[in-house]
Amino acid sequence: MRSLNTTKTKTGLSNSNLLFMIAGIIFVLMYGFALLSFPGSFMQFQTFFDLFNFNAALFIVTLGLCVVMIGGGIDISVGAVCGLVTMACAMLLESGMGNVWGALFLALGIGLAFGLMHGYLIAYLEIQPFIITLAGMFFAQGLLTTLHKEPLNVTRPAFVALRNFTIEIPWLGTVNRLGVFIPCEIKPGVLVVVVLVLLYAVFMKWSRFGRNLYAVGGNRQSARMLGINVKQTIFCSYVICGLTAGISGFVFLMTTGAGNIGNGALFEMKAIASNVMGGILLNGGVGNLLGAPIGTMTLLTINELIRAAGVQSNLQAIVSGLLLYLFIVLQSIVMSLRGRSKFQLALLPWLKSHRTSSEKKAGN
Repeated sequence: MRSLNTTKTKTGLSNSNLLFMIAGIIFVLMYGFALLSFPGSFMQFQTFFDLFNFNAALFIVTLGLCVVMIGGGIDISVGAVCGLVTMACAMLLESGMGNVWGALFLALGIGLAFGLMHGYLIAYLEIQPFIITLAGMFFAQGLLTTLHKEPLNVTRPAFVALRNFTIEIPWLGTVNRLGVFIPCEIKPGVLVVVVLVLLYAVFMKWSRFGRNLYAVGGNRQSARMLGINVKQTIFCSYVICGLTAGISGFVFLMTTGAGNIGNGALFEMKAIASNVMGGILLNGGVGNLLGAPIGTMTLLTINELIRAAGVQSNLQAIVSGLLLYLFIVLQSIVMSLRGRSKFQLALLPWLKSHRTSSEKKAGN
């Protein structure tokens, strides 16, 4: 089967890697522009690390959704599930009936329950994923508001200690106006992001499930002809996404320290936008999982640029929407050009693969 991800075209570069490379270049240019425009803010190493410290939950949600999108699916319930997990864990910790480990297992259990439910209904009953996950979003939001309508701060000492725990990087930091060196700090949630990115990237690159998921996302009928269990593959992708949303909710609680009905709001939209900006096609079958964090950093950098410029906050949504339009159009143009050899040679000569001498002789 000629999968959109694994098949190399005449340019010698897979579609997934090409779009990932474009996403990486755009992020570097975006952050470079931020460094030049607002050196006082973006020149500080802590500003870069804070993108992860304060948004670790969004990075994690984007990873889980990326797995589903590569398989040609969608899950718009991840934000509501994340919010539900934060409130449920906060209530458990404040009730005195559970500890931090109990809250973590509760978060994984809630995420797993939604993943199993969505995966079964979508994969085995063949119901449209948008409809099922929309129902899951309403269900999670309803449970969230039913559990506790007011913000609930977690005051349990063990959790507060975990939330306040930071890891200092003694050789990296900034000097304040008094000449005192302040080392950079990272939160435990950042370590969770790094571990999940490495784990998922290896899993998608070298495991049989990862290869099958790309094949299913590229062409389900061809995948069936190759003997791939399409339903099982789709089911597992939603289970992974649900578990990831559960982890995201626990990390969100570690970041904010409180359960709130607004937690996780619009995470699903931000995650979809981040994945598209990272080079993952909405049609499925094309995308590098490492593009998920790249796209998230691009989206967050845009927001930080707007804040640094002192522009109204509602402009963030406008700029993000316009850039999302741009990325979708850019993806369409790139994929179209790679399907037309005439335009490949004219517009993208630097991507051409070099033919060996034996190939030239064979061609002659």
